[in-house]
Amino acid sequence: MSNNAPVYGGQALLEGVMFTGQDHMVTAIRRNDDSIDYFHVKKEKKPIYQKLKKIPFVRGVVALIESAGFGSRHLQFASDRYEVTPGEEEESGGEEPSKLMMILGVAVIGVLSFLFGKFVFTLVPMFLAEFLKPWFPGKTVQILIETGFKLVLLLAYLQIITMTPLIKRVFQYHGAEHKVINCYEAGLELTVENVQKQSRLHYRCGSSFILFTVIVGMFTYFFVPVDPLWVRLVSRILLIPVVIGISFEVLQATNAVRDIPGLRYLGYPGLWLQLLTTKEPKDEMVEVAIASFNKLHEVEKNPAIAQTLVHD
Repeated sequence: MSNNAPVYGGQALLEGVMFTGQDHMVTAIRRNDDSIDYFHVKKEKKPIYQKLKKIPFVRGVVALIESAGFGSRHLQFASDRYEVTPGEEEESGGEEPSKLMMILGVAVIGVLSFLFGKFVFTLVPMFLAEFLKPWFPGKTVQILIETGFKLVLLLAYLQIITMTPLIKRVFQYHGAEHKVINCYEAGLELTVENVQKQSRLHYRCGSSFILFTVIVGMFTYFFVPVDPLWVRLVSRILLIPVVIGISFEVLQATNAVRDIPGLRYLGYPGLWLQLLTTKEPKDEMVEVAIASFNKLHEVEKNPAIAQTLVHD
């Protein structure tokens, strides 16, 4: 892929995939009558966000909040429609809320959900490590134990949710998303056969980012005290945006050097975690992912096409 080629991202949804480009985001989902439905969102580039996204270590936090807001809107579309027969969608009764309030509401829910999860995976391991402090009192040991609990909690959580059929299918669509991007970046035609030959792992995946927050957090905590408990608690909370910002830069760096022998291994821990968060997709899932990516390309070339899609 050319260095000047656009970079695409994506997200797995319920029975579908969302892809995002420079100015547009398109979701394709498989309906229960086997048809494919599309949802479009045009990115609103607010000047303040664009400025902040140019600042290293700050841009990661901004990108994450923005992604949570946009992603929640696509997830809502997929969850509302994937089991509903086309033509039988319920019409909302009464006065509809304003478009602005709907966007803000979904964005806030997405951000709050992420922050809640981040707080849980940050603070629970800390308290578990603190509980073992009488037996393992050293600062270095405490941080290592805390990191160990964090990894165990993360891996156990992913393993448990993968056992549910619904999440397993989402992870299969996650694999389809990665395969499509890998196929595109390899310069190959997007056919089911070509896409299925690609790896289901990708260096820019959010799963890698999650693991990097654990690793970066461990090294960051060495610079702050662990005693008394309230200082440890406050520092962990205050350092969340710092850890996120650094982890984002690490993710970008590992992606930038993935084709350099010797340095490509820096991204391997994140790829290993993706063995849990992605599964091999079926051909019909790949078809949906390809349809989403192709439709995004159509919209990018001719934005007027977006008016024919469901959009907010």
